Amino acid sequence: MVQPHLEQVEKRIAQQAASFDPAIEGYVVYAVGSRGKRLRPLLALLVAGASGRINSDHVDLAVIVELIHIATLLHDDVMDEAERRRAQPTANARWGNSLSVLLGDCLFAHALTLSTNFENADIGRAIARTAGTVCSGEMIQTQRRFDLNLTVQDYLRIVEMKTGSLFSAAAELAAVISEAEPNV
Repeated sequence: MVQPHLEQVEKRIAQQAASFDPAIEGYVVYAVGSRGKRLRPLLALLVAGASGRINSDHVDLAVIVELIHIATLLHDDVMDEAERRRAQPTANARWGNSLSVLLGDCLFAHALTLSTNFENADIGRAIARTAGTVCSGEMIQTQRRFDLNLTVQDYLRIVEMKTGSLFSAAAELAAVISEAEPNV
């Protein structure tokens, strides 16, 4: 049901590198090229399929949420001083922290730019809010990294912000694009 659309998403993600200045295109190709599980795009497409027909706006949404996720991975790898991800050298291991952070910023900005193309401007605004929530969650996690008083509730809030908010946006916005009933 969703496999052909997921392949479209994969192709569109790879094509995004051409949107960047040629001087940084190679960095983008590397960042988007390590195929992950693509869970967020898959969720968006599954919700779209369950609430109607999958259309090009659903594919666009799937691309956007994955670009945001990739941007967060670039930043996470810097924060964690990771040297490998998916059996490949991380961007920061290859080019240093500065370029890796800037590359993540470029992908965030590009995803937010793409989100302005939806006819329904509320979708773009929701994506921007979600990106802010993800970043805030990362900041709070970093602030509280060694906090021995961190409660389970605090931890779950951080996880909800960092991870859950992007999954939630993928599902909810796919339903909005499908014009599904609000209680779906």
